[in-house]
Amino acid sequence: MRFFSDNAAPVHPAVFAAMAAHNMLDTAYDGDALSRSLDGRFSALFETEVRALWVPSGTAANCLALAALCPPFGGVVCHRDAHIQNDECGAPEFYTHGAKLMIGEGVGAKLTPDSIRAVIDIIADDVHRVQPHAISITNATEYGMVYTPAEVTAIGALARARGLALHMDGARFANAVAHLGCAPADLTWRAGVDALSFGFIKNGGMTAEALIFFKPELAADTLRRRKRAGLLLSKGRYLAAQIIALLEDDRWIANGAAANAAARLLADAGSARLVYPVEANEVFLRVTPEEAAGLRALGFDFYDWAPGEIRLVTSWNHTAEQVRPLAEAIAALP
Repeated sequence: MRFFSDNAAPVHPAVFAAMAAHNMLDTAYDGDALSRSLDGRFSALFETEVRALWVPSGTAANCLALAALCPPFGGVVCHRDAHIQNDECGAPEFYTHGAKLMIGEGVGAKLTPDSIRAVIDIIADDVHRVQPHAISITNATEYGMVYTPAEVTAIGALARARGLALHMDGARFANAVAHLGCAPADLTWRAGVDALSFGFIKNGGMTAEALIFFKPELAADTLRRRKRAGLLLSKGRYLAAQIIALLEDDRWIANGAAANAAARLLADAGSARLVYPVEANEVFLRVTPEEAAGLRALGFDFYDWAPGEIRLVTSWNHTAEQVRPLAEAIAALP
């Protein structure tokens, strides 16, 4: 009955089992065999050499990535509704030691090459103006829309032409890949992405995200930044165990697909009320305050979003049977 956030979803049983299986004395920090295996596992997944670091939150993954890509005196272009702009409590500025977020526009929280040019083309190349150094996009976006490989490639080409780095906030990367059915490489480094925040917590993890560098040399300083920020956990093997459990047997893809399928049921029920196309596991509907109150009176929990809009988020564990009562209630709205 709760559809307010996939952050609140249960932990996948395989994650608990993996942590229990490694509940023994081992090397501290990231010196254990599980942590050391992450580079190889993600290199195989992405079909290229990467460096992979575990971190305990999406905020940490995003902000350590941006610190690696942008100097303190630089700027990061992001969407007005990006998570790093609205929901990180200034952490990007803190971790980068002062880099400026440069705000772009676009439907469904998606940047385009044109909307990025609208931000950077007006910046004079002089000492008085913050210069852009990176672009950050979210896939799937804060409104549940998915960048295709072609769209990322177009942004990546612009980034390369302008000498900018490209970061992808992949808190719901599994949902995006499951929707597209593409290779993870096609959505990331082949399209020009330099660093990816690979989300696992929304996907059935407990306290582990992965920071992926497609330019492995970027990891060296980030290892020190992670320690300096207090994010180098002494029992890192438990974070690595969570990540590996979700990578094994492609659980991360299956979980993303399950959440997407549940969202599709809600979208079909409220198709005339959709604010944005439903491509991942977030559904935005136009409802009156009275209609929202009526749904809550039936026991359903969700966020009020913009005036006259609600947000419903499905999770990896939602089954059709669990979602159907809400779908029927939405369909029954006058």
